[in-house]
Amino acid sequence: MTKLSMHAVSAPVFARMLNNLSSILAKAEQQAKAKGYDPGVLLNSRLAPDMFPLLRQVQIATDHAKGAVARLAGHQVEAIEDKETTFAELQARIKKVLAIVEGYKPEQFDGAETREITIKIPNAELKFSGLDYVNQWALPNFYFHMVTAYDILRANGVELGKRDFLMG
Repeated sequence: MTKLSMHAVSAPVFARMLNNLSSILAKAEQQAKAKGYDPGVLLNSRLAPDMFPLLRQVQIATDHAKGAVARLAGHQVEAIEDKETTFAELQARIKKVLAIVEGYKPEQFDGAETREITIKIPNAELKFSGLDYVNQWALPNFYFHMVTAYDILRANGVELGKRDFLMG
């Protein structure tokens, strides 16, 4: 029986979806330009008044990806300032996070399934085993922000489909 590694269930998943996110954002910018409106309008769009705009959804998705691989490898999470205001800057952020995610080697995740991972959120501190962290926190949060970014673009008329989300 082959043992499934923590690297295999995290880093390649994040990398593939970040590449898909990059493709989705490129398609959105291209379609906005083709239809004659400022692509920047999309960056500040949100699904509901109490939800974050597209810019922040992308920042948070990338934060979850780089944070997960670092924590699973037992490393400090690299901070990236949230200062993007354009599609080009978001693409640069995704590229930087992809380099971080793809820079981790499988052996760096040895023992990660039982490594204690602590997450600080407002008014609480959450503790997980590495396996529970991936399954119950990192991937669900990552996908929530990925889907929300996709949905913001769809709600604004960007012609995207399931194939764009899954295959880039």
